[in-house]
Amino acid sequence: MARVVKKKARSKRTAKASAATASPAVIKAQKAMHTATQALNAQLDRVAKARTRAQKTGTAAAKKFLTAANTKAKTLRAKLATAKSAHTKAAAMDLVHQAENAAKMKASAMAEKLSGKMDKDLAKALKAYEARWKKARVKADTKKLKAAEKKAAAKIKATAKKAATKIKALEKKATAKIKTEAKKPTGGRPRKKATTKKPANGRRARSASKATAKKTAKTTHRGRPRKKA
Repeated sequence: MARVVKKKARSKRTAKASAATASPAVIKAQKAMHTATQALNAQLDRVAKARTRAQKTGTAAAKKFLTAANTKAKTLRAKLATAKSAHTKAAAMDLVHQAENAAKMKASAMAEKLSGKMDKDLAKALKAYEARWKKARVKADTKKLKAAEKKAAAKIKATAKKAATKIKALEKKATAKIKTEAKKPTGGRPRKKATTKKPANGRRARSASKATAKKTAKTTHRGRPRKKA
């Protein structure tokens, strides 16, 4: 009798603990299991009474009643086992659904968290990329600047060399001129030699005579004046 009461108490505690978060299917299975447990407990009480009566009286009717009570108790035990199995399946499915819901909620919370973190991570990544880009650009610009400075230095050196050569040539020329001037006498300018004009030759005289004759011929023709046309 004590064993039956203990089972009944444990069944009530399980039902109360599961009812708080259980699904409708689990609650239904719990009720069916609870009903089957109560029915079996009541039948076990009847079996105990029938056994006591059969032991005291020893009659065929008492033994028959005990047999019938045991048969019904066996049927109720099978029914309780079925109810327990249904409850176990329902509880397992409920755990699966709860896990799915928890996973969905967790995924949703993570998605929201990642969405909020995306802007921060993007800004951080852009900042890091900007730093790397600037560093590479400074390195490239420094290389270009050094090349330009080297080229300018070479050009300056070539120009200075060319100017030095030109200055050296000018100095050499000036030195030569100074030496030439130093060799000239210092008593004033030299006198120019007197030159005598040569008389005109015979050909020039004949040309002058011909020109005079032509001029005279224009005014006279065999000693006579020209008639007007």
